[in-house]
Amino acid sequence: MQPDLATIPTSERQADRTAVHKTVLMCRPDYFTVSYRINPWMHPEHPTSTPTAVAQWQTLHDAYTRLGYDVHLIDPIDGLNDMVYSANGGFTLDGKAYGALFTYEQRAAEGPAYMAWLEEAGFDVHVPEHVNEGEGDFLVSGDAILAGHGFRTTLESHDELRSIFGREVVSLRLVDPAFYHLDTAIAILDDENVAYLPKAFDDASRAELERRYPDAVLVGEEDAAVLGLNSFGDGRSMVIAARAKGFERDLQARGYETIGLDLSELLLGGGGVKCCTLELRR
Repeated sequence: MQPDLATIPTSERQADRTAVHKTVLMCRPDYFTVSYRINPWMHPEHPTSTPTAVAQWQTLHDAYTRLGYDVHLIDPIDGLNDMVYSANGGFTLDGKAYGALFTYEQRAAEGPAYMAWLEEAGFDVHVPEHVNEGEGDFLVSGDAILAGHGFRTTLESHDELRSIFGREVVSLRLVDPAFYHLDTAIAILDDENVAYLPKAFDDASRAELERRYPDAVLVGEEDAAVLGLNSFGDGRSMVIAARAKGFERDLQARGYETIGLDLSELLLGGGGVKCCTLELRR
């Protein structure tokens, strides 16, 4: 029988958690704006501020450096408004990289740009045959890869994942257009557990998540609606949306340190903490 978490002091629960060193790739949003609509969050008729986006992005960059992460940067490209969302640029594991093949033409040039960077960085790069949007839809959980589909990434790309990485790939179908990438609907907390929004998945996928993660953090729609689940951490600390207060309380009750940030300007493009973070795994 598991102990009641409420009876264990937070400091003791945090002491039981060990941070895993992280290496990430980011892209400064020097050309960020919303000039088209390819997801429900984007409204080109509403004004955006590139300087505000840059300033908010810098707080994320600085949070990672304070946590001791190795942060690498890819040069932004004029005309690629969404390149700041580096998670979509590919997927890396075991020194290999699976490139992205974007659904929409507005982002198509990001795929080759990120693959070129990853190859230069020494990864064994695999050019994709099927549409996928990188770590936006592929998340590592223990020895398995959780793989989303339904809006952007295709099921066929999951077979490519299996052949390249030789890992178990768990296909999860997304059904809510507001949560069109897996990393908007589920967060990896550590090697054993996750947090997720149940309504973002179809019945079969939800049943699989319940089976695999019986102790998962179930996040409400209010926190998910500010992309609270679009978070990133190292097993001890989680960087999350500052407005996701319920999620923050749940994480702290489990013994995680939380760092809340305001990335509201980048939310106008449909991205948050995790969207701006591509993990590099050697």
